[in-house]
Amino acid sequence: MSTDRLHIAHFTNTYLPVMSGVVRSVCAFRQAQVDLGHNVFIFAQDAPKYEDDEPFIFRYPSFNIPIRNYPVTIPVSPLIDWALPILKPDVIHAHHPAPMGMAASDKAEKLGVPLVFTHHTRYQEYTQFMGLPEELVNDILTRLLADYMQQCQHILAPSPSIKQMIQDTYGIGERITVIPTGIDLKPYQEADGAAIRRQRGWRDDEIVLISVGRLVEEKNFGLLLAAARIVMERHPHVRLALIGDGQEQKELEKLCQQWNIADRVEFVGRVPFAEMPAYLQAANLFCFASVTETQGLVTLEAMAAGLPVTAVDATGTSDIVIHEQNGLLTPNNAEALAAAIDRVLQDETLAEKLRQGAIKTAAAYEIHIVTEKLIDIYQQAIADKQAGRFVNPDKRKPIFGIDWEKLFEGLKGIENPRQM
Repeated sequence: MSTDRLHIAHFTNTYLPVMSGVVRSVCAFRQAQVDLGHNVFIFAQDAPKYEDDEPFIFRYPSFNIPIRNYPVTIPVSPLIDWALPILKPDVIHAHHPAPMGMAASDKAEKLGVPLVFTHHTRYQEYTQFMGLPEELVNDILTRLLADYMQQCQHILAPSPSIKQMIQDTYGIGERITVIPTGIDLKPYQEADGAAIRRQRGWRDDEIVLISVGRLVEEKNFGLLLAAARIVMERHPHVRLALIGDGQEQKELEKLCQQWNIADRVEFVGRVPFAEMPAYLQAANLFCFASVTETQGLVTLEAMAAGLPVTAVDATGTSDIVIHEQNGLLTPNNAEALAAAIDRVLQDETLAEKLRQGAIKTAAAYEIHIVTEKLIDIYQQAIADKQAGRFVNPDKRKPIFGIDWEKLFEGLKGIENPRQM
């Protein structure tokens, strides 16, 4: 690895105080890059009621989408336009294709520095929640991503399955590397779970199942509650703690009332990132039902805390969880997930085996090891930019044959897209 000190600019649609997989990734890499002696600058959304305790955080204006409680960044700022050239970034790392990714591309071109893009999310999987014709929106998103990635010197995938998806869809064979988000193991190893149990009033004889994520439809928490209901019928001392918030919370609370498990399901809400290790240490088993993960970062964090895992077998999660070694993977139904949870609770030998496997898996993702690999990618991108090399997809792929005029013609006349 090169010992040159780099100036690294991260462009992300969201950063603290928002909490998500992407934010955790940016936070983890920022801190590790600083630890390794690099200068790191974050460009993200405005947060008027939040005071940054880190240096070099630059905020663009933003507005909030109330339904999703999600900020939309407007990458227009004369102050940042003035400051960025003074900071002299050696590389710009984009974490979303738009709108901040477009700003990142524009700045990279103007400053003559390389652009690296992390394809954090399977964007096409969210088209079903947009209320528009899925096939049409999927084609548009896929083509826009194809056009964006051609402006980059390197593409990063957080997991092997995401890399495979990119290669299959776009035919990108070179300048694409799997760089998973790493974990700072120390906080998880030193966290005081007992203090959280006392704080939450969890008795010593209670078995606490825990799950983490935004309480939104695509995270599949309804299925997790259904599985927990089955488990609770068999195990009177089991409770479930859900960390996170979101628009589905009221509906999930109604389900708990209907199923008479409300007194055993705790909606903890959003937890500061620094407190997450202690909450995970306080639990006995990590349960996860999401089918829209890219890397399964929260699952990896649970493993860092030494928790065995039971999860729905889905992309992202299955890149981390190895069935029967560090967790159990199940089909996407409540009965199967409940059976896996029950199996771990009934078999302490299996639970201990999965715990040890989880700890071993997490160790391979130690943040500084992963970050050193990322710095090597930056150095390669710098050389590629100087040589005029860009990401080069296979133009014979079907996505490059799309007729843009025909695509957008399909959007005309849609007065009430949610009826489509």
